[in-house]
Amino acid sequence: MKIENENSVVAIEYEVKEAGSSEIVDTNKGAQPLEFITGKGHIIPGLENALAGMSKGESADIMVKAAEAYGEVNPEAQQTLPIEQFEGVDLKEGMTLYGQGEDGQTVQVTVTSFNDKEVNVDFNHPLAGKDLMFSVTVVDAREATADEAASGQVGGGEEHCGSGNCGCSH
Repeated sequence: MKIENENSVVAIEYEVKEAGSSEIVDTNKGAQPLEFITGKGHIIPGLENALAGMSKGESADIMVKAAEAYGEVNPEAQQTLPIEQFEGVDLKEGMTLYGQGEDGQTVQVTVTSFNDKEVNVDFNHPLAGKDLMFSVTVVDAREATADEAASGQVGGGEEHCGSGNCGCSH
């Protein structure tokens, strides 16, 4: 089956590097394949669009421009905060911290610099502004079941929703 833009269940093995670099940024080779349903916003748009038309067993090298990956760097996503907000944290430049955003979601920030009064943090994704090169193999591709298409979850969401923590209504 060829991967469609909507409601295909896809499993991929991938390795990603910053374009022009040999350093691996992320990979799942030798681990569980990444499984998702197309058209649900589960993976970056540039990669999902490039997978359309591929079939199980196919491999490709896919260049994804920053705008279709994690977006461009947003200068407004950089803030200076009082050091008191980081009490008990052994601060280091470049470290990643996780906190809670205004609407309860987890937010990731990178410490860009600090002194004894304030800490400069960047809310941009660490790969924002970067073109990415993916080496991808399609491990599996099939049409989503009606339950999967409706829930957006591989397997129809039943196991995922059993805890009641997924935000869907039962």
